[in-house]
Amino acid sequence: MTASAAKARTYALMLLRYRGRSEKELRDRLTKKGYQREDIDAAVMYLKECGFLDDRALAENLKHQAVSGKLLGFAGTRSFMQQRGLPRDIIDEAMQYDEGAELVALEKLIDKKLRTVEKYPEPKRTRSLIGFLMRKGYSLHLIRKALNNRSADEEMEA
Repeated sequence: MTASAAKARTYALMLLRYRGRSEKELRDRLTKKGYQREDIDAAVMYLKECGFLDDRALAENLKHQAVSGKLLGFAGTRSFMQQRGLPRDIIDEAMQYDEGAELVALEKLIDKKLRTVEKYPEPKRTRSLIGFLMRKGYSLHLIRKALNNRSADEEMEA
């Protein structure tokens, strides 16, 4: 191994200490730092063999982070994973659409957001809420379903 390959490996390990990275992210950072392609390939190969670089494990971690922490919808989670440089086939493996689970997360997010938009008059409140939820990656169909369920529940309570 050359000295520059060892430096590339050391730099890559330092980057992975901060947070998990996809292979693409790591390659981009090493290229930006000025390492040669052969050195980058050697560093990535080493990290994969040691288990420090695993796009599938990262995809599962990012999915959990997006759904649980950021409360993103299906489309928002896919976008979040794509922005991190994960290949489409790995994203497809990690993502399974579950409308029930997404509806539960959506209702949780609606409860949270309603506290901040309750001061708005009714048409603006609904528009604001729908826009926010769509930016989080939820489909309009699912948003309307959750809002209709919510209004039906409120009518039954009254």
